[in-house]
Amino acid sequence: LCGQSRRGSVSPARTSCATMAPADAASTAWRNPKTTFFHIIFKVGAVLTYTLCEFVGADNFVINFVTCVLLLSLDFWTVKNVSGRFLVGLRWWNETNEHGVSEWKYESLDEAGLNNLNATETRIFWWSLYVMPFIWLLLALVAILKLTFDYLLIVLVALILGGANIIGYTKSSKEARQRIQHFASNTVASSIQSALQFT
Repeated sequence: LCGQSRRGSVSPARTSCATMAPADAASTAWRNPKTTFFHIIFKVGAVLTYTLCEFVGADNFVINFVTCVLLLSLDFWTVKNVSGRFLVGLRWWNETNEHGVSEWKYESLDEAGLNNLNATETRIFWWSLYVMPFIWLLLALVAILKLTFDYLLIVLVALILGGANIIGYTKSSKEARQRIQHFASNTVASSIQSALQFT
């Protein structure tokens, strides 16, 4: 992977491109079914747990809160460190440099690697990433109408963790497209310059 920070500095690759590249570029079958399953299951589990706890077991808020936050944390870690790499070829993280300034870092596959990703898995990743916050907002509205304001804490945790992944992967995707466009423009310019030299 070749990553760049928001400031444009190249960050060291933490995982090899060979590790992240699809095993069979010609195959149209699901390439990462287990990763796709866990990308979805923690999201669905958190929503179902929240819904059942709020409407059925509202008296045990502490247990409900811990269970939902655990599922949300597992989902955040899975999306950030696993499914993003294998389903869309992207990765992000935030670190503090030697000057104490927080910086966003990005990694992505090259153009060939991105083109070899499974289209279905990619759509599942992006749709689930962007749809889940709207579901949590609807649940927040229900909690407000039912006057169960303590459950808004769970919604807040879900929105914060989900929002972090949305920001990170949206920025990663834009960085990847910019690098591909920059590479393509440089390649065309070099080809034109070489052609002119031989004429």
